[in-house]
Amino acid sequence: MRGMGNMQGMMKKMQKMQKEMMEAQEALNQQQFEGTAGGGMVKVIMNGQRQVLEVNLDESVVDPEDIEMLQDLIVIATNEALKKVEETTNSTMGKFTQGLNLPF
Repeated sequence: MRGMGNMQGMMKKMQKMQKEMMEAQEALNQQQFEGTAGGGMVKVIMNGQRQVLEVNLDESVVDPEDIEMLQDLIVIATNEALKKVEETTNSTMGKFTQGLNLPF
């Protein structure tokens, strides 16, 4: 019966880790991440769920003659914000999955 005690202890540890993971994920989802381009003339803000919350454009970057540049700057700023979300997610959630090779 000694093995049952170890199993119960392991289950409690797993439940605690699962709760901590959920709390960490929720905190991550509430964070905001900003990507910029064009020296800050274009800003994209998204949350940890990778939802775009805001796109801010400086008036000087809006040129009807060069829409392609504005589109490129928005893409760059969005990708930068996404990269920040990914990096933060990996560092935050990685401590829970370290060595387990699990996707999150």
